[in-house]
Amino acid sequence: MTLQLSLNTGTPESTDTPCAIVGVFTNGVLSDAAEAVDKASGGAIQRRMKAGDINGKLGSTNTLFELEGIKAGRVLVVGMGVHAELDAGRFQQACLAAGKTASDLPVVAATSWLGTLDVPGKDAEWRVRTEALAFDHAAYRYTATFKADAESREPKFRSLALTGTTDAATLDTARAMAEGVRFARNLGNLPPNICVPAFIAEQATAFAEQHDGVDVEILERDQMAKLGMTSLLAVARGSRNSPRLIVLKWNGGAKGDKPYAFVGKGVTFDSGGLNLKPTGSMEEMKFDMCGAAGVLGGFVAAVEMKLPLNLVCVVPSVENMPDGDSYRPSDVVTTMSGQTVEVLNTDAEGRLILCDALTYTQRFDPRAIIDAATLTGACVVALGNHATGLMSKHDDLADELLAAGEATLDRAWRLPLWNDYQKQLESAFADFANIGGKTAGAITAGCFLSRFTEGQRWAHLDIAGTAWESGRKGLASGRPVSLLAQWLMDRCA
Repeated sequence: MTLQLSLNTGTPESTDTPCAIVGVFTNGVLSDAAEAVDKASGGAIQRRMKAGDINGKLGSTNTLFELEGIKAGRVLVVGMGVHAELDAGRFQQACLAAGKTASDLPVVAATSWLGTLDVPGKDAEWRVRTEALAFDHAAYRYTATFKADAESREPKFRSLALTGTTDAATLDTARAMAEGVRFARNLGNLPPNICVPAFIAEQATAFAEQHDGVDVEILERDQMAKLGMTSLLAVARGSRNSPRLIVLKWNGGAKGDKPYAFVGKGVTFDSGGLNLKPTGSMEEMKFDMCGAAGVLGGFVAAVEMKLPLNLVCVVPSVENMPDGDSYRPSDVVTTMSGQTVEVLNTDAEGRLILCDALTYTQRFDPRAIIDAATLTGACVVALGNHATGLMSKHDDLADELLAAGEATLDRAWRLPLWNDYQKQLESAFADFANIGGKTAGAITAGCFLSRFTEGQRWAHLDIAGTAWESGRKGLASGRPVSLLAQWLMDRCA
């Protein structure tokens, strides 16, 4: 459950709260809120700074207890770094650190004054919304399980009061975006024996039933076969978990208005198929449905905000497993579009399900199509874990998505989608192959998808590096929910 958010207009020294949160900078520079606490407590913060206990280093946190003259039970002092260097990214980093510390404290609520800080180029609404989302992200706990102490893992920290704006709509937006991010993270974190294609379909159906204006349709194997989705179904052949094509519609705009469209890769587990992945990397492949989780989260955020537009969300969901009936390297499949593909690698399966979903989505005559997918390891090599790879032949659409990423700090970086790369997909046995060789792997994957979006205003987001944190304790990040939600908000504006 997301943090309960409220507005605060009180001062840090006089507000009765379990935890007051204020910022300090390096070299003894105090924010206005920290200055007020310091003055009321007889210099408690300055003394600790002079003693070296508090240094103001970016992301550092110190908790002071029961300060004389302060109504708050605790004061959480957050390092904001060098005052002259504070920018949007550093502000978010400090808020994430504060949220983590607050959620580790034995408190149910806190009040923050970080949103009153001046961040160059950012207004009060941006600061408060970014702060709220950072706190909610840091306070997230994966509790949907399977551990003996699952109940004790439920966080005590449940509510946050924010200072810096009196605009309640800002909190409504933050709350809706946080709901979408959590929806995506919860789906992404579930084990693959639970989160199978049918389970994702059930979650989508449950959401539709709980929200007016949302319609859902779930296509199963026979229906997809009648539509000619041979490519998608080839990937699903090796698994006993049958595939689903999940279609959600938000009817927030005028009847007859063209919708925007999201498409998300929903491979609930990717063994690599007959091109089996090596030991040491396969266990993270439960996250291969994070494209689906991301677009579903973006859809949830749009519905929770009641955005005045029409939106379609299409999720092709399969499991890619080795079996006696699995598709093989050198198979040729016919896509829903009629184009044929030579399968050179069964581990390049995401594009084979997305291509049929992209073709299907065009029946809605969308204004624009955005797909999100954990598509290529090559994108991780190119951009690491910080930026999502963005590809589009439409400069205006690419610019819109880049701007949305900058506004939310859910950043993307554009890669070329030039026709020069298309020749790498040439095949002697089909219209083209599903991989383009060792070089430019992320781009040739985008080139493959572009062949199914001719005449469409379309962009592709490769989130392979940004959808989850690597390592045994890594969690789904919820990206690119914020980017997608902001892009839709911008379309309304």
